[in-house]
Amino acid sequence: MIEDARFCLQCGSALAWLMQDEDGGPRSRLRCPACGWTYWNNPTPVLAAIVECTDRGGQVLLARNAAWSGRMFALITGFMEAGETPEAGIMREVREETSLTVDHLKLVGVYDFQRMNQVIIAYHAQARGEVRLSPELAEYKLFDPPDLRCWRAGTGYALADWLRGRGHEPQFIELPPKT
Repeated sequence: MIEDARFCLQCGSALAWLMQDEDGGPRSRLRCPACGWTYWNNPTPVLAAIVECTDRGGQVLLARNAAWSGRMFALITGFMEAGETPEAGIMREVREETSLTVDHLKLVGVYDFQRMNQVIIAYHAQARGEVRLSPELAEYKLFDPPDLRCWRAGTGYALADWLRGRGHEPQFIELPPKT
C-alpha cells in the first residue's frame, strides 16, 4: 500500500491509520483524527497502447523510457487528462510520444497493476507516420508480432492477450527483481 499522504487536505492535521465502518464492514485507512477526512488511495487509471505501424508491415513499436536504467522496451503509456476519454487520451499519448497518427483503436483489456496502484486500460492502436520520439523516450524498436516477448506485469499481460487474439502463443521473459 502506498503511504504517501501524511497530512489532511482539509485541516492540515497529521493523518493516522484509523478503523471505520464502511459499506463492506470495518476498514483501516489513512484518516484525519481531527475532521474525519479520508485519504482513499484509489488506483490511478493508466492508458497503454500496443502500437501497430500499418505503414511498416504491421510491426509493433515498443519504446524505452529515458528514465529507465536498463534496456527494457515496453508499450506506449500515459495518464488520462481531466475531461478526456480513455480513447482520446491514448491517441494523444501515442501522438505526443511517437508523433504517429492513430487511425483505429480497439480495447484489448483492463489490467490490475497493484505494485504501482494502477489500473491499466490497454488498446491496440493502428498508427502511421514518421516516428519522432519525445524526450520522455530514449529509443524504440519495431517487432514482428511473433518476435515480441511479454513480461509478467501489467502491460505485459495486455501484450500477451493481444498476441493470443492474433493466433500467437506469447513467450515471456523474466524481469529482474525490483531492488
